[in-house]
Amino acid sequence: MRTEKIELDERFGKEYAGRYVFQEISWAKRSRIIQKYTKYSQMTGQVVKSDYVTIQAETIWASLKEQPESKLISLEKLLSEEEGIPVELGELFSKVVNKLNGMTNQDLRFLLEQLDEESRTQLLQSLGYVKRSDGRRNSSQNNQQEPSKSSS
Repeated sequence: MRTEKIELDERFGKEYAGRYVFQEISWAKRSRIIQKYTKYSQMTGQVVKSDYVTIQAETIWASLKEQPESKLISLEKLLSEEEGIPVELGELFSKVVNKLNGMTNQDLRFLLEQLDEESRTQLLQSLGYVKRSDGRRNSSQNNQQEPSKSSS
């Protein structure tokens, strides 16, 4: 299985500096994570509700194989609204994990078609594609500096 290693400097805080290793997860694991947090209509089989933030956090957690000795990243930390990780760090982890686990534009388009407007906006915000209500972009794509060094 493919791996991706990133070395973070202190840009996200001293506590997050260090080496992180992510590994591709199996199709079965990814499917189970999606099924766990998606509700389908018994009548039509269409998606009724899906918690895409939790799906993304579980996917990050399942892919994370090594982290600095401080071991700050946990599933609870990824999901926490009050004590969570910095937005830009979450976006970086999401990009790495989506790249490793084959989340293509076609996959994203399919998922988006299944969602209501609120869920679609929440998913796009979590992936850094939509501006937050304060007008700022969630993504660090506009920064000139790279947040990490990566290698496969």
